[in-house]
Amino acid sequence: MQRFQLGEVEVTKVVEWEGEFAPARVIVPESPPELWQDNASWLAPDHWRPDTDAYHGAVQTWVLRSEGRTILVDTGVGNDRNRPQVPLFDHLSSDFLGRLAEAGVRAEDVDVVVNTHIHYDHVGWNTELRDGEWVLTFPRATYLIPRADQVYFDPRNAHRRPAPRDQQEQHRREGSLIVYADSIAPVLDRAVLWTGTHRIDGNLVLESAPGHTPGSSIVRLSSGSDRAVFVGDLLHSPVQILEPRYNSCFCEDPRQAAATRREVLERAADIGELVVPAHFGGAGAAEIRRDGSRLAVGRWVP
Repeated sequence: MQRFQLGEVEVTKVVEWEGEFAPARVIVPESPPELWQDNASWLAPDHWRPDTDAYHGAVQTWVLRSEGRTILVDTGVGNDRNRPQVPLFDHLSSDFLGRLAEAGVRAEDVDVVVNTHIHYDHVGWNTELRDGEWVLTFPRATYLIPRADQVYFDPRNAHRRPAPRDQQEQHRREGSLIVYADSIAPVLDRAVLWTGTHRIDGNLVLESAPGHTPGSSIVRLSSGSDRAVFVGDLLHSPVQILEPRYNSCFCEDPRQAAATRREVLERAADIGELVVPAHFGGAGAAEIRRDGSRLAVGRWVP
């Protein structure tokens, strides 16, 4: 468990799962092998395993304690889920709630849940299965969900979505119907569906960052002299810092995702924002710097 302080905000990383997920260029399809090989000295072992050419990542929640409230940024996969689109996490059984408790967070302590977007590995612990029904895991929390994603993934609007690009995307879309039913629909009575920007408190604000999904969002932290941006799935691998034009295989609108990624990373480099992605292993957060006309990792934090 990693904990660090940014101004008046305490940040804790709680990992649900970490390991090898898929071949590296399945996750970042357009990235050339040499991009990984040339940076193997620091990509391995937290982000890439050269011996297996496997992408290594994590599913985790960032716990923010700010202005007396406890805020979760994304809620992972969740237990007991039917996830045919990703067999690795089908009917997962983890001690995530126990790890939250080790971090000093009981379910009833959570005031705000932020879902940066509606993908299965960011909304799972919104709910838990009790007596055959999906109920709120965090009964006192307000759930902050981007309206654009709620509309896009609502099964009633499936006919509005463009045709799937391939069979893999069709499979993911079928799985998203299950995700919506078990992790989104049950919390809508406690949800704020926001657009554009949404201020959480004096230190934290949500901003739309579309491309990965229509409602994909980031959380900006500004407290004292410290700045950070929790970028959700704008990044899956550090190679996307080196080459922001390379998307993950999960991006709904690749062109928009690449443009948003570059914009967010360049701002982080220019104003000194710590970049905190959803799926990086190891330290999990990085300072970004400019390297001539390119971007690079300055250092890992903490």
